[in-house]
Amino acid sequence: MDSEFKLKEARSFENERLTEFIAENSTTILGTNETYILDMVKRALVNPYHWSTRRKEARWYIVVYQRKHDMDPLLLKFAALDFNILQANHQEELKLISSWWNSTELMKQLDFVRDRITESYFWTIGIFYEPEFKYYRKILTKLFMLIAIMDDIYDIYGTLEELEIFTNVVERWDVNLVERLPEYMQICFLFLYNEINQIGYDVLRDKGRNIIPYLKQVWTDLFKAFLTEAKWYKTGHKPSFNEYMQNGLISSSVPTILLHLFSILCDQISDQNLTDVSINHHSIVRSSATILRLANDLATSTEEMARGDSPKSVQCYMYETGANEDAAREQIQSMIIDSWDVINSAAHTSSLPSGFVAAAANLNRVVQCIYQHGDGHGCPEKAKTVDHIQSVLFNPVPFQM
Repeated sequence: MDSEFKLKEARSFENERLTEFIAENSTTILGTNETYILDMVKRALVNPYHWSTRRKEARWYIVVYQRKHDMDPLLLKFAALDFNILQANHQEELKLISSWWNSTELMKQLDFVRDRITESYFWTIGIFYEPEFKYYRKILTKLFMLIAIMDDIYDIYGTLEELEIFTNVVERWDVNLVERLPEYMQICFLFLYNEINQIGYDVLRDKGRNIIPYLKQVWTDLFKAFLTEAKWYKTGHKPSFNEYMQNGLISSSVPTILLHLFSILCDQISDQNLTDVSINHHSIVRSSATILRLANDLATSTEEMARGDSPKSVQCYMYETGANEDAAREQIQSMIIDSWDVINSAAHTSSLPSGFVAAAANLNRVVQCIYQHGDGHGCPEKAKTVDHIQSVLFNPVPFQM
């Protein structure tokens, strides 16, 4: 499209001008009170604002603003106070959600479950940080924990036979079939069944719509995609890039996340919208899934391949085209940028509610934050996620009244 071409031209022009600015002004600005300008330009090149989570950027800019020669001390104090008050609010929420997580005792019952409750809550802050969205953050935190647990079952812990039975039980969504599962899967299925049904009951109570069939479907689709990847690994199958991406859009978990998000966020829930999000995969869903799948692969594929995992998008592209790894990664990054263009356009043209589109864009901003420096969810201490969490959730902005 002509508009997409113009957007790419504008982005290329912007990157060239900002790079030139750094080259021309680094020496003259260093040692002056204008060095903050260099920091802002460098950050824009590495981490564009529209890819950035709002709370992390707010914290960073408060620090930068202090260095401006014409900064307003009163405005700075108000900004710091506002940030710290909301941070304290988030800390109280995290205590409550952590109490819920501990009460499940899953970590005692299942030795493979990773304790990622704080990281999961951090994801929700990137999507909804405002105080009035406490309920949404609680639901999404539970959702992210459920996905992480189930991903570990399919990726690491379960045998192929167990996974096939588990997928069938989830598809039938019948607690009477739970005896067919090994004990650890019984625990996981009942946990999933109870939490998802509760979300469905809440929506039925508040909005008069039964969404449980749609919720069941997206979880079934997700587990079938997980199962496909498990079979690829067990059999040594090397999928084509297109085959990988078709399955990967589902295994990214984005359709699952966005259907739950749409259901709890939007007041007007039609069958058409539910179908567009969960089954037809609206362009916003496809683009968001592409961003998460590819950003995750760029961050994790090298380590996963080293331990013998099935090929990811980078490797599939290399096998299919003969490209080297650098070229493959460049192509993957280009696909992420193109997907962002679709989401930015949809913000103005989509028939879906604007609040949902904005939340989907925020999900992608969290993805960019989590996977920019490696596997920020699986290995948060190695990918700066711990630093991000500390600055956003635990370390207040210092200021003097």
